[in-house]
Amino acid sequence: MDADDSQSDAVLYSCEQLDVDSDGCSGMNAIQDEEPDLPPDFEWLEELYEEDGDESDADLAVAADYAQKRSCAETARMFKLRRNLDQLDCFHQQKEHDVLKAREELKLCRQNIEALLEQRAELEGEIEQQKAADNAVSVFRLRSQHKRLCQQLQSEEELEAHISTELKLRESELSELEVELGRFSSLREEVQQEEQLFQALKVQKATARLQRERKVGQNLQLKIQRLREKQASMLKKEETECQKEIEDARANRKIAAKYLKQTIKRMRQQEAEKEKQNREFIEKRIQAVQALKSNIAATQESLRVQQSRAKANAQKKAQQQRLLRESLQAQGINSVKHMHQQKQLEETKRKQEQFEESHKSKRVEIVAKILHEEQVMKSRKKNQAQMPKPPATNRLPALSRVREKLLHYLDPVPPAAGGERDTLQFREISDASSSSSASSDTEDLKEATQHDVDHQSLADSLAEPEFTGLWDQNFKKVLHEKPPPIQTKVTPEEPAAASSKFKRVQGKEQQRPSFISKPDVVVFKDFDVGKTYKKKVVLTNTSYSVNQCKLLGVSPPLKDFVSVNFEPPGSLSTGMSCDMQAVFQPKVNEDLEGEIRFASAAGPFSVPVRCTIKKCKMEVDIQLVDFGSHVAGQTISRTITLINKGALATLFRLDTSTLPSPGSSRVQMPSHSSANTCQETFSQITASNQDRSTALDADAGGTQTDQRSQLLSESLQQKQPAGPGAHPEICKSSLVDIQTDPTASDSSDIRLGNVREGEIGPFESIKLEIIFSPTLPGETKLDFHIKFSDKTTKPIPIQVRGVAVSVPVWVVRPSVDFKICWFDRLFQDTVTVQSRASTALKLTFEVCPEMRKHMEILPKTGFVQAQSGFNAQLKFTPRRSLAQDAGEFFDSDTGVLEVPMTVQVAGQVQPACFTVHAVVTSSDLQFDRTDVDFGFCSISQSVKSSVRLTNLSLLPQDFGFLGVPEFIEVQPNDGFGTLLPQETLEIHLIFSARFAREYHFQLCCKSGINRDFPLSCRAVGVQPPLELSHSLVQFGATAVGDHSTAVLHLISRQNDRSRSKQAPAPAGPRLFSFAVPEGSDLSITPAAGRLLPGERCPIQVTFRPRLLDQEIKDEALRLVHRAKLLREKELQRNRLAEQEAKKEISGKKVPGNAKSRKMSGTPKTESLPESPDPVDIEPGSEQYENAKASLLYSFSKRYTEHTVPCFVSDGDPPEDDGQVQPAWSTFNTLYLRLACPAVQPPLVVLSNSGHDLIDFHQVAVGEKVIQRVTVQNISKEPLDLRSSVLDICGPFSLLNALRRIRPGENHTLILAFSPALDKKYGEVLEVRSQRMTLTLRLRGEGVVSAVTSSHSGGILDFGYVLEKETVSQVVKLQNDSVLAVGFRALLESLSASRPQGGVEQVSLLLDRHSQVTPAAGTQNYSGLSVFSVAPAEGSIAPGDSQDITVSFQPDHPSLNYHDRLTIELLNKTKVCVMDLKGAASSHNTYLHGGDLLTVPIESLLPSLTASPRLHTAESGMMEGPSVPVLVSLQASYSCGVLSPAVRELQVGCIHSTQASKKTGEFYWDNLTSLQQQGFSIEPVKGSLEAGHRRTITIRWSPCAGYKPHEVVQACAPLTVKGDESTVYRVTLLALVSVTAS
Repeated sequence: MDADDSQSDAVLYSCEQLDVDSDGCSGMNAIQDEEPDLPPDFEWLEELYEEDGDESDADLAVAADYAQKRSCAETARMFKLRRNLDQLDCFHQQKEHDVLKAREELKLCRQNIEALLEQRAELEGEIEQQKAADNAVSVFRLRSQHKRLCQQLQSEEELEAHISTELKLRESELSELEVELGRFSSLREEVQQEEQLFQALKVQKATARLQRERKVGQNLQLKIQRLREKQASMLKKEETECQKEIEDARANRKIAAKYLKQTIKRMRQQEAEKEKQNREFIEKRIQAVQALKSNIAATQESLRVQQSRAKANAQKKAQQQRLLRESLQAQGINSVKHMHQQKQLEETKRKQEQFEESHKSKRVEIVAKILHEEQVMKSRKKNQAQMPKPPATNRLPALSRVREKLLHYLDPVPPAAGGERDTLQFREISDASSSSSASSDTEDLKEATQHDVDHQSLADSLAEPEFTGLWDQNFKKVLHEKPPPIQTKVTPEEPAAASSKFKRVQGKEQQRPSFISKPDVVVFKDFDVGKTYKKKVVLTNTSYSVNQCKLLGVSPPLKDFVSVNFEPPGSLSTGMSCDMQAVFQPKVNEDLEGEIRFASAAGPFSVPVRCTIKKCKMEVDIQLVDFGSHVAGQTISRTITLINKGALATLFRLDTSTLPSPGSSRVQMPSHSSANTCQETFSQITASNQDRSTALDADAGGTQTDQRSQLLSESLQQKQPAGPGAHPEICKSSLVDIQTDPTASDSSDIRLGNVREGEIGPFESIKLEIIFSPTLPGETKLDFHIKFSDKTTKPIPIQVRGVAVSVPVWVVRPSVDFKICWFDRLFQDTVTVQSRASTALKLTFEVCPEMRKHMEILPKTGFVQAQSGFNAQLKFTPRRSLAQDAGEFFDSDTGVLEVPMTVQVAGQVQPACFTVHAVVTSSDLQFDRTDVDFGFCSISQSVKSSVRLTNLSLLPQDFGFLGVPEFIEVQPNDGFGTLLPQETLEIHLIFSARFAREYHFQLCCKSGINRDFPLSCRAVGVQPPLELSHSLVQFGATAVGDHSTAVLHLISRQNDRSRSKQAPAPAGPRLFSFAVPEGSDLSITPAAGRLLPGERCPIQVTFRPRLLDQEIKDEALRLVHRAKLLREKELQRNRLAEQEAKKEISGKKVPGNAKSRKMSGTPKTESLPESPDPVDIEPGSEQYENAKASLLYSFSKRYTEHTVPCFVSDGDPPEDDGQVQPAWSTFNTLYLRLACPAVQPPLVVLSNSGHDLIDFHQVAVGEKVIQRVTVQNISKEPLDLRSSVLDICGPFSLLNALRRIRPGENHTLILAFSPALDKKYGEVLEVRSQRMTLTLRLRGEGVVSAVTSSHSGGILDFGYVLEKETVSQVVKLQNDSVLAVGFRALLESLSASRPQGGVEQVSLLLDRHSQVTPAAGTQNYSGLSVFSVAPAEGSIAPGDSQDITVSFQPDHPSLNYHDRLTIELLNKTKVCVMDLKGAASSHNTYLHGGDLLTVPIESLLPSLTASPRLHTAESGMMEGPSVPVLVSLQASYSCGVLSPAVRELQVGCIHSTQASKKTGEFYWDNLTSLQQQGFSIEPVKGSLEAGHRRTITIRWSPCAGYKPHEVVQACAPLTVKGDESTVYRVTLLALVSVTAS
């Protein structure tokens, strides 16, 4: 609305301006007088009037007739008025359209209101009926519908009011606009009159311009006629020349076609042979691959065995080393040093063996090389048998003697053995050389290979000659030439004797020849094979005396070809001459050189003879062609002349590829024996040039000329003998492989003429044309070569240069592509014209007349400024009449439009051209039918009908069904989509009736460009008593072993309408029953039930695809049968092998061995297993599981559809008779369609025999048992595995993370079971992927473990032990549980959690009064543990017991040995904790007790309290140092009662086998002073038995005169004797402590 208002304001403004101009005459006069400047869009009028001023007299006469010539401003005013009036008319039409549209909307709205009123009335009637029937549910539903209908009615009424208001407003605007149109009626008539006058003036001007153009046309016709006469004469001349060329070409074509059929036949035979060879080669390769596969399998198996053997050997070696180390340590030998020495010895031995092996292999290599050199020498001697032996070459015997000495030195063996070995090695080398030579295809390749081998072997030989000889020269030609028979007429007789006879004349040697010949050299030039040539030679005596000459013959190279006719003249005086005739009969086409030998009295002389074949000598008149500078678009040509100054014709070709190097550019001529050999040899020679010359035609798919020349050359090589005319054809075959693609030179602006290849005869010349047609500015270069089939002629390089200069004005985009366009749609683009000129130029855009209705360029004329650009707008609106209007440019079948456009530039001869490209297509969408009938449809079901929608356009079109009723569904994609060009899409229309009535509706398909395509539909809806929420259930692709579930509802309505035209039946309960097909993978819950009116019952449908039991059994039988067949084949193969072996042995057996024959004659028969009965294959057996796995791996897609009927009763059965079935009506039956696709499971369980039940069995409470489950991805896509969440408080847990597995990979799930209570557990783990959920059932039982110990815990004291002795005690564990229990014995000293670095000892030193005692005490100096436990861990079977031995073994005296032993189960339950305690002494007696004088840790410093040893004369033995002992006694005084203090000391003797004295004794000294101070000791002395201890009791009672808080101190020595006497200085400290009463 806003856009319309703005447009109307603009038009009214223009109309007001027009009104002002029309009302005021003064305004009109002012416009005529002032003549204001024209707007930009009317500037073309000024140009029109300027042209009028430049016209001829005829134009002036016409202007005089038009008395009142109008000015430019008036004409512009006329066009402006016309434009404004047209705009006003357009606006009037728009307003009329708006009014009509508003009226239609108002009419539609009123119709909707009437329909809603009718529906409301019907609903009110139904409400009254339901109220009468007391159906509260229906009343409530109908009231809600009535309320919604009232709301819709209210909104429609509001919309009607709004539309009526808008209609009134638009009608008022239309009336105002009509009034304005009436005001401009007079002005419209005036404009029409002015337009008629303007058209008359234009017609007059066009007539005058036409007359001028006719005069100019007549002049042009005269000029054209003269040019045509001139061109006709030139054409006649060219026709005669062209006719001559055509006749020559036809003659050449006849010659070439003569051998074409035979050559094609031979080529096909060769192709068949090659195909046969390829097939045989492929079969050999297949056999080799199969053999390789079997070898690889055998090798892998052997490698596996070797690895296991190596591993066992390594373990055995490590065990031996460990045993050796232990034995060495037991013997007191340094094991590390000894082992290191052994390794060094082994390494030295191994290096020595390697040296010997390398020495032996080098010796064998030297011998093989010497034998190879001998073979090379023998071959050279054989090849040089016909050559004269060079002097001083008697070095080979010496070399052989040196070689024999070297062989004797290298391998000192008897001669016979050495000869045999040399013979064997020589045979191996000869076999290798013969096989390598046999692999070549032609004799030339054999010679080249043998020659390369000879040179390589000579380069690698050890015996090098000191100087070069004949073996370094290449006598290949001489060796392979056959000695020709002598054909000369004169037979030489003893030339050596004759030469010696006439060697000297009169005792003087001749310094110059005695005879000279004329000519000096007999030359046979440019000969042809098969012809005879004769030449006369004059011999003149130039000696100073009478001489005579005698013919000896010709040299060996000329014996077969040259004969001499010579009659001896007798004696010749000085200056006299004689004649002879040389006759040359060539038989081979090659150069020959030699001499005719004579003998004279003065000595021998000869006449040289030279025979040369026909050769080519090619030249060009110019090698650098420079075209200079030319404007782009013009064409200029130059010619070069190719001259053959030789007598041999050759083929030439212009090759634009790079010239190969001189060494590789020579092409070897093919031999006459085989064309294939020539092709293969030439391909090998030119292989190195393929990297630099990419345009060579190396394949068979060359041009037609190449094929023709190749076929002709092959036919000539086979059919024709060597002759004079055979050379041009033979040379063609060598040119085939070097020819290039002729289109390569046409890619640039410089191209070659039509003559690019051909034949040039002897002493001929050919003109070659080079054309320069530049299309783009810039410098252009072209380097090409003229190549020849003659191998002796080098390619001639030609360089071409040219510079293109662009035109001053051009179109930036020479091709304007609109892509694909629709009919009746506007498409625009910009045409940019660029100028590099220094002045402004006028441009005129021309559109061909055929396209003026469809295409337009604005502006049509313009000026492009200097060094600037000009933009024009190209508008393209293709009409339906495009094919009739522009049939020349438009192809109606394909829709392709190509229109050439020109831009005329003033002052530029060549116009700027560009082309408009487009593909015009229709935008129609078409249905295959116009009417769709759905028939009868239940309101609980859906009916599908399909239509086909076709896109007739070449562009993709978006489509959509808009305004689709709610009772119909359009699929796919809800009726929206995109149709590709010419695509047909099947549209599914799904009709679901909402009510039981007739339906007539129309579907509207709207395209993306807002075009409508209607489709009419009709249907009839019926209503059953029950209905399903969904009548179609499409399960997703469900893997075998997985399940899919769908939930739908069964609904019972309040009243029943069986048909649309019947009255509603009384409401009542209904019975339903689903009949699921037997043997299907479906289950429905509930399958039957009863529904009251208005009830909803949820129905769950589950699809579980599985493998049928019968399928698995059939697969098991198939596998068993297959195994049986394989076994039978194997037995048959073994039987055949045994029979063949018997046949071989029967010929070699001794006749007396009858027993063995009888035994071997009876073959072994093995009974094959019988096929099992399918009934005997039980689920869970191995055969059953293998068959199931096989079916899973080979399972393909399976799609099944099931239609499940749901029977609905007409009511409840009679109450009086419950056995009577209710009436089931077929009309009320509902059908549920189930689509069930089953696919191969992507995941299968490999472990646990493929079962999904993971049973952990019984596990002790607190322990953890781990099981691994391996799953495999058998699909073709990677799977991202994830799992369900297990109970975090439960006993089951997944220990590893799931990852992405690729096809064929396995993944192992680590599951743990750790029960916390004594009960059974079960849980389900789901392994999910994109396509399947694999369910694993976990099961386990927790059991409480009951283990008791014979030691209840506490301190386990080992007492005193001699150092380096061992004492053991046993602790017994009893398992009273029902499963095996594992245990561990842990020592605190070996615990990893024990503080390192002596942290406990340091804390004890810092705090002496600390009550914390470290669990581990003093340790052995050797690093071994003081206390040891065996076994440290293990398992106790149910009801069994286990003895644990605890040993104490100190290595030095100490009183602070202690440790803590913990026995716990695997579930961390502690059975008992014991503190191990012990003391070690170096003597068999000890004293225990007293106060602690030092910290309970050891120090490396000596004891400060130790005293030196005392020597007593009485005992005569050395006493040990006195050991201080402190005993503190504290008496208590309480309530007047004094309690004496009592302390005890223990003296013992250790039981040991090492001590020299088994018993001991003790006694006190100086007891008198102790008794005076109140101390008493009992006993004072005594004896000690081994393994026993005695207690010494010390009492103290204060004496008279004791002062309170006074410390009484006394000291007495205690002597303990055993294997050594020890004196303990016992210090007694006593005091009285008073306690309050």
